[in-house]
Formats: sequence, C-alpha cells, structure tokens
Amino acid sequence: MDYKIYGKTKIGRGCIIQPNVILGLPPKDLLTTPLGKLPGTIIGDDCIIRSGSMIYSNVIIGDKLKTGHNVLIREDTKIGNNVLIGTNSVIENKCRIGNNVKIQSNVYIPTNTIIKDFVFIGPNACLTNDKYPIRIKNELKGPIIGKGATIGANSTILPEIKIGEGVIVAAGAVVTKNIRPWKLAIGAPAKESDLPNELKVLNKI
Repeated sequence: MDYKIYGKTKIGRGCIIQPNVILGLPPKDLLTTPLGKLPGTIIGDDCIIRSGSMIYSNVIIGDKLKTGHNVLIREDTKIGNNVLIGTNSVIENKCRIGNNVKIQSNVYIPTNTIIKDFVFIGPNACLTNDKYPIRIKNELKGPIIGKGATIGANSTILPEIKIGEGVIVAAGAVVTKNIRPWKLAIGAPAKESDLPNELKVLNKI
C-alpha cells in the first residue's frame, strides 16, 4: 500500500488510490490523540484519489469522487456523489458540497462554504469568507452557491454572498452582492444582467 491511512478511515469498494495520498489526517486539535482513536474519514465507492492528495479526519465523501493531484480537503467537510475536484484545489474545513459538482484546478473554497448540486466552478476561482482579514475578528462565513450555478475562471466571490440557482458568474468577475436566480454576473465589481433564454438550463454534469 503506497498511501497512508489514519484512524478509523473507511474506503468503499472499487476505489483507486494512488501513491502518496494521506487519508484521515488529524487536524491540530487531534494531533496528540492515539492513532487507534482517531476518527479517520469515510470514502464512498468507486472513487479515484490521485497522488499527493490529503484528506483530513471527519470528512465524509460519497460515491464516484474524482480528484486531480495535490488536492487538499480539510476536516468536517461533507461531499456528495459524482464530484470532481481538480488538481491543486483546496477545500477548507466545515464545507458542504452537493452531488454532481465539478471543481476545476487551483480553486480555493474557504471554511463554511455551501455548494449545492450541479455546480461548476472554473479554474483559479477564489471564494472568500472573511470581510476584514486579520483586522476585525468575524465569524467566518463563506458563500452559498445555488443549484446549477456556473462560476467562471479567475472569478472572486466575497464572504456571505448568495449566488442564486442557475446563475452564471463570468470569468474574472468580482461578486460583491447577492445574485438573483438565473442571472448573469459580469464585471468587477460584478453587475447583474439578464441571462439569455438558451442558457436557462441546468448544468449537464
């Protein structure tokens, strides 16, 4: 076995786990916990986890996860079925990710983010959860990305923003306000405009 397992990690049937993967890695508050008492993580069936990826304790992952290389998934995160997470992407702790979601390479998803079903997130997108980093102590609140939304490459979503169902966020947009369902968000700062009728369909994931 060329990968490392911590604690009570469970791996489903038919999974492919490449070398140099770590599963069930303990977070800071569990570093002194005996190995046999670590909670580990749960991986569903038919998952592919590529080399260099690290998944922390108390992560629950559904069936048919596919990762790129060097993916990081932090503790207390839940991920649904049929999810793709691209190379070098980071998912921080306490996130919720639905079913049929595609997250491309180099995406950053912060603590307390919610991503619903059929969402597509393009490469280098950055979601945030702290309005005034290291200036004022705030509760960390990530965005809520609605069902079937598309987040374009190199876009930035500010903390607590709600992206409605079916929204398209254009590449490079900086979203500072909530976007209503089935709208287009474009520009920096992003402005909401009408989505063409032919684009008012659910993402085909």
